[in-house]
Amino acid sequence: MLPGPPHRTPPDAPLDATLHAPPASTRIAVGTAEYRRTMAAVFSVGFSTFALLYCVQPLLPVLADEFAVSPAASSLTLSAATAVLAFAMLVSSSISEAFGRKRVMAAALVASGLTTLATAAVDDFAHLVALRALLGLALSGLPAVAVAYLTDEIEARSIGGAIGLYIAGTTVGGMGGRLITAAVTDLASWRVAVATLGCLGLGAAVILWRSLPASRHFQPSRGGTAGLARMLGAHLRDPGLRLLFVSAFLLMGGFVTVYNYVGFRLLEPPYGLSQTLVGLVFLVYLAGTISSAWMGGLADRMGRRRVLWSAILLMLAGLGITLLQPLALVILGVAVFTFGFFGAHSVASSWVGLRARAGRAQASALYLLSYYMGSSIAGSVGGLFWTAAGWPGVVLLVGGLSAAGLVVAALLTRVPPVAPQQG
Repeated sequence: MLPGPPHRTPPDAPLDATLHAPPASTRIAVGTAEYRRTMAAVFSVGFSTFALLYCVQPLLPVLADEFAVSPAASSLTLSAATAVLAFAMLVSSSISEAFGRKRVMAAALVASGLTTLATAAVDDFAHLVALRALLGLALSGLPAVAVAYLTDEIEARSIGGAIGLYIAGTTVGGMGGRLITAAVTDLASWRVAVATLGCLGLGAAVILWRSLPASRHFQPSRGGTAGLARMLGAHLRDPGLRLLFVSAFLLMGGFVTVYNYVGFRLLEPPYGLSQTLVGLVFLVYLAGTISSAWMGGLADRMGRRRVLWSAILLMLAGLGITLLQPLALVILGVAVFTFGFFGAHSVASSWVGLRARAGRAQASALYLLSYYMGSSIAGSVGGLFWTAAGWPGVVLLVGGLSAAGLVVAALLTRVPPVAPQQG
């Protein structure tokens, strides 16, 4: 067989040159009914993941009062879930490499919905944290596996846009989960609010099972545990992937810290907003919905390095605006920060899928391990900064994390591309 034409690397995005695309006709193409069904299914996965995971975030002040704990301690209801999720994804992604993507995701959604329903009945703070940790375990079969499914099945030229749409689902879920929780808490109780989210998770499992096409390009791992371990080692030895993992830790750590403590700020004078009005602030998640879909496609056309830099700079600009006193400017700053974060996350997560030669679910799991560890560690440490210095202290921590993210983005430009993939 004669060799094909040489692979050419875009000069502005060296890490993008990692995928030799198969014929587009063998993949799910944009504009087809199959593509629409696929995106509906993975959108529901993204929605449920963030809605169930972050539904407690607007409740942190409520939980602190009800269980008589500090703001930093109340944040453990979120940090416990994200920490367990981060590590459990390595196991769940490996299971999906052996048994397939769809079955793992469906089982994870059912388990997540049932665990959330159980959380609504808890009457002890330690038990609440334990159940939230169990939720993290259940959710671990969703994020990395969903990204791997898209990278397996979507035509190569549209992967960035497809993953951007999946991440748009996470932004809608993050916003919707917080809004539903805040509003139902004011109308009834936080327990009713959490139970409502659990029922939505079970509904998403039905949508996934009925809509998601069966995998055509998934190849189960045949190397057993040793083969899966070798793939993990290969990902960790790749300098480009390592930098992308670090960027996930830094940027997600800053993002969750902002949202963990902006509610405390807005409940206090001079704002004194109600729980429902604080929940409405999460409407700015719509900025992330737009950003993730738009920047994911933009990175496919312009190169991931350029778009990643721009997104992180937007995060820093929005963070600075939140230091101003008027409520409208605080909300504007959070919106700009959110737009930048989800753009950066969309670009980086699709970059991981393209750079990984094999074991894409595992590569995505390592990225998301760093992502959720940033959420767990920085999200709780942010409580110490809030207690010590108020909102300026939170901005100091998040600004440092975002600036470090810019340094990582600069280092990514120096990493050579890997050899093109086949197939």
